[in-house]
Amino acid sequence: MTQGPGEVVVTGVGLALPGADTPDALLRGTACPVTGPAAEPFDTAARIGRRGHRYKDRATRLALCAALDALRSARLIPSDGEEVMVPGDTVGVVASSNLGNLDTACLTAAAIAERSAVDLSPMSLPNASSNVIASWVAIRHGLRGPNLMLCNGATSGLDAVHWGAALVAAGRVRRAVVIGVETHNAVVEDLLGRPAAELLDGAAAIVVEGAHWAEARGARAAATLGPYERRAGLSGCVEALLPGGAAPGVWFTPERYAEGPAGARAGAEGPAGAVPVPQSVPRYDVTSAVGRASGALGVLQCAAAIGWLARAEAGTDAETGAGPQAAGPDAGPETGAGSGIAAGPGAAPGPVPVPASRQALITSGDDTADAVAGLLLRPTPDRCHPHPPRAPLSAMECSR
Repeated sequence: MTQGPGEVVVTGVGLALPGADTPDALLRGTACPVTGPAAEPFDTAARIGRRGHRYKDRATRLALCAALDALRSARLIPSDGEEVMVPGDTVGVVASSNLGNLDTACLTAAAIAERSAVDLSPMSLPNASSNVIASWVAIRHGLRGPNLMLCNGATSGLDAVHWGAALVAAGRVRRAVVIGVETHNAVVEDLLGRPAAELLDGAAAIVVEGAHWAEARGARAAATLGPYERRAGLSGCVEALLPGGAAPGVWFTPERYAEGPAGARAGAEGPAGAVPVPQSVPRYDVTSAVGRASGALGVLQCAAAIGWLARAEAGTDAETGAGPQAAGPDAGPETGAGSGIAAGPGAAPGPVPVPASRQALITSGDDTADAVAGLLLRPTPDRCHPHPPRAPLSAMECSR
């Protein structure tokens, strides 16, 4: 009998951001945003070279950089290569971007309207396809699993993480690389009515994988995906993830989230705009460090949360968002919090409950949006740390 995926874990993280090349650096930049001149734009050529990328748009090049970093972090490709060391049909791609190729699409439409399709360049026209980002990542690395592109507004990044995990849990693939990317240019700035300095120009990627498959190839998991919820309001989403007002260890808030009245808990009766998470919980808005992130936000939040989990495991200072938060007077229930709901996609029956104070709460969207998405990211169970001897690839990656 074929073994199932078990829990869905994160085995790799990749970033293509100015001034932050690791989850810990992203977390530090979020906690203490740097003032002064902006960092230099991320140099994609330094990571993936220039050959073969002349006609790719910037969002695609950024996504390729983050995906390469994540796949290497997950030990799926060698440090000096680009082809995966596992069968390509065991790896899927899910990408999220609301604005990535907007400039190409608009400029293409304008050229056709003003002149004719004859004037279009055959080299740049493929960039007008909405799924160009996900497709190029798959082509570059020989990934032949399901290939999805999400353009779903403020929740798009977390939705992409969820669907990547769903592909693994359903047995469609053993692992998936999930990418969130946005860039800024004149077309994006005009649409949003914001200057480039306020907008993200970067990408983040994570590799989600079945825990059994990760263990089988000797890969170390950085985090475990907990439950995902999508609700009409922020408070309802938080309450579904953490029933009874339980306090998480950290909260990665929606983009530019404005706090309401202090002291309110998720699900509590109170005025509109009440804070759904206890005030004692550290909160981070990653867009304060990298700019408004749109469809890339959820993946960036997951990367920062992995940095927080690593610091918490090391027991560093909680006040910088690094370690377990001391329970305050309004911290709410802790032991076993969140264990009364179903675990993330593919979770094994009866997992050991993880205290809420050791979990990272991630939310995208707010009460002004059509929907709010939320996800819990948890530390990896101790059983994932000891690794068995690495098996030959032919035995390890048998056909499904």
